[in-house]
Amino acid sequence: MKHDPDKVQARHPSITRRAAIQAGSVGLLGLGMNHVAGLRGLAADTSPPPSAKAVIYIFLSGGLTQHDSFDPKPNAPQEIRGEFKPIATQTPGVQVCEHLPMLARCSNKWAMVRSLTHPWNEHSQGHHIMLTGRSKLPRGFSGSKPSPTDDPCIASVVNGVMPRRNNLPPAAVLPEKLVHVSGRTIPGQFAGVMGSQHDPWFIEANQFRTSEYIHGAFPEYGFHRWNGPTTPKDYRFEAPRLELHQGMAKDHFRSRVALLDDLQQQRKQLDRAGSIVDFDRYRQEAISMLTGDQVHKALDIHGVDDKIQERYGRNSFGWSLLMARQLVQAGVSMVQVNLGNDESWDTHESAFKNLKDFLLPPTDRAVSALIEDLEQLGMLDDTLIVMAGEFGRTPKIFTFKGAKSGLPGRDHWGAVQTVFFAGGGVKGGHVIGSSDRIGGYPASDPQTPENMAATIYQALGLPSTVAWHDKFNRPHRVYHDEPIPGLIG
Repeated sequence: MKHDPDKVQARHPSITRRAAIQAGSVGLLGLGMNHVAGLRGLAADTSPPPSAKAVIYIFLSGGLTQHDSFDPKPNAPQEIRGEFKPIATQTPGVQVCEHLPMLARCSNKWAMVRSLTHPWNEHSQGHHIMLTGRSKLPRGFSGSKPSPTDDPCIASVVNGVMPRRNNLPPAAVLPEKLVHVSGRTIPGQFAGVMGSQHDPWFIEANQFRTSEYIHGAFPEYGFHRWNGPTTPKDYRFEAPRLELHQGMAKDHFRSRVALLDDLQQQRKQLDRAGSIVDFDRYRQEAISMLTGDQVHKALDIHGVDDKIQERYGRNSFGWSLLMARQLVQAGVSMVQVNLGNDESWDTHESAFKNLKDFLLPPTDRAVSALIEDLEQLGMLDDTLIVMAGEFGRTPKIFTFKGAKSGLPGRDHWGAVQTVFFAGGGVKGGHVIGSSDRIGGYPASDPQTPENMAATIYQALGLPSTVAWHDKFNRPHRVYHDEPIPGLIG
């Protein structure tokens, strides 16, 4: 197949006679082949090129209610409009929920689409749709587990088609994978049909798991869905340490590297008739990671100045967005931030108390701090921020049968949600589309997950012709619709 310079092609490893030598080489570093993906997060220099474009995708697992955040309906009946009052923003005529005052004050720096729609109302379906940017579910889809036939998530597509910068993977996800309290891993957050080699770099920094429905921005804003505030015991927020095995001094490590150089020369003798595979890059990345300080610094949010940590918030929401900023600054093209552990935003019951006390305040603080921080660093114009959930919530408030708190909430609702955008050339103070008078369906300019995904790819500078190629070298297009018109420019 003739090479098309306008297409960025995903690379796929092959199994050859070199495998034994390669495996032995990794072993000499005290690492297993299962560590190779984790060895991608490396850099000797954390300064990205001046033309670097990046995206931070904030994902609100559980589904943010549009009525009680960015699309209030103050003139609707009480059972629609809810308990919160709207407040004015810096944008004339645009109101948001009273519990988003910091974002209201900087509305000239962000925009929103109030008319994103898709047909799915179940969590796993909605996660797959909004994490992949594909409104149709793939054949064989299972809501109970990821499948190799799933569509690739947006982060995996970025991992497959974007070039590396500073030896870092193009895409990362933090602070944890989305794992349901029942123990099942939510589909839609992996590479699926692209192959697991394109899974994003998962940075497991949220050192906490529970089966007790404890959610929120730990430790300050932890809550039980119906029992109120609670803080997990021994909670820690810390990225995995990248370090040499205990007892392996640096000179010992260097001697192993020297032996690797000898093995490399032998492998090159075998490789004269073919190309050198990606193992060389992984090897160099491993050395950089274990001996350098720059990547450690990017992952270390507790070493950041106290005033900056306070600005973001000393909780999992604030720390996650601070880490995302540092990773983008280091050279990662896309960072997906799961703001809240699995389904934190699933406000079936006690919705107004949980939103007011535990969810909206840390989000307001952290997202506004991210915008301010990126602007002060001169990075906002080149960094697109997107914030969405898997769906919106029902227009009508209700108390479902069996609600242990006895307090009302809203059910799942894929028909419409509001998606937040900032930076990356977004027209600040702009509102695209609208929902109807009760916030149930798009009333104007409906947009789809495909439009949202295309906007992300456009912000990264990817041409509309870009494709990834499978193991049979068949092209698969990246864009499945146009970017949201009027949002950027």
